Amino acid sequence: MPRSRPEDFLELVQRSKRGRLKLYMGFAAGVGKTYRMLEEAHALKQRGVDVVVAFIETHERPETAALIEGLELVPRRRVAYRGVSVEEMDLDSVLVRKPELAIVDELPHTNVPGSRNRKRWEDVLELLAAGINVIGALNVQHLESLGDVVERNTGVAVRETIPDSFLAQADQVVNLDLSVEDLQERMRAGKIYAPDKVPRAIENFFKGRNLATLRELALREVAETLERAAAAQTALLPNARAGERVMVCLSSNPPRAAGLLRRGSRMAGRLNTDWFVVYVETPEEAPERIDSEVQRRLLANIEKARDLGAEVVRLKATDVVAAMLDFARSHSVGHLIVGRSRVALWQRVLGRSVLQRLVDESEGLDLHIASHKDEDPS
Repeated sequence: MPRSRPEDFLELVQRSKRGRLKLYMGFAAGVGKTYRMLEEAHALKQRGVDVVVAFIETHERPETAALIEGLELVPRRRVAYRGVSVEEMDLDSVLVRKPELAIVDELPHTNVPGSRNRKRWEDVLELLAAGINVIGALNVQHLESLGDVVERNTGVAVRETIPDSFLAQADQVVNLDLSVEDLQERMRAGKIYAPDKVPRAIENFFKGRNLATLRELALREVAETLERAAAAQTALLPNARAGERVMVCLSSNPPRAAGLLRRGSRMAGRLNTDWFVVYVETPEEAPERIDSEVQRRLLANIEKARDLGAEVVRLKATDVVAAMLDFARSHSVGHLIVGRSRVALWQRVLGRSVLQRLVDESEGLDLHIASHKDEDPS
């Protein structure tokens, strides 16, 4: 990917009242995200932009630490938590300072309990709403919709994630690419982790196969982001999007919902279209008639869907299939995604399961049935 110039982002900054967001994306620690953010901060400062470093994590890398010199650093907020002093980005101080541009590292980070926002990317949303432009960084494996793909291919479960809806708000996304061999060489040279951590890292997360998979995901993600941005500029976009919308059919207590929702998010992203998560409440599933655990799981799944960028719709009907198909056809949905349900043999024979009815009655719609292998436990 061509290297973007600092002045490219400066042009966006000068045209906007809402804060603009630029993201550096990599496929692993050590590809140079923090280094490049600080390089750009210096370049923009030389052009007269009021820049502050709101939060940076050097990981004790000398070359990166040296780039902080000459930049204004907002002191971190110190919080006592379980007998330990924890340092966090001081969101209020950055808002009061109100620079033109803030550098914010480690966006997937979970803030210490008691903070105003649970995640650092949510802090960034506050900065943007206040008119402060932000340059931030993340690795591709932290995207919420890729969680199951990453775990299936690398065996690593990523706990700290960022919703795809946040990535969609970025005005620029820059992929920092590096060959797998070069990254491993940087690791062995002690330029990423302390020497005592290198052997274990090479044997686990930094295995060649894992890094190759993550590198491919990062390249694909940024390419799709650019395609979506290009499509958004075309005059025919509204017509192109009609009939291509994606809809995930959600039951009140699906055994595996996270993978289903991630699949919907990924498909909508590739098609550059809107997507819906539709739940039909039958009289038997009224809130006062389902148990509290089922209600809790339903609300959690609805929240996850919103985090992933879906429009969540709750319908009330006695016929689930008819309600879903009516909604799909009235909202220009082209793709229906459902989970493979486990139903009794007699239901399949008689064609009375929801899934079988969708297969039989969804003429004109593409029906995607997610296998249990493709889903991950919610």
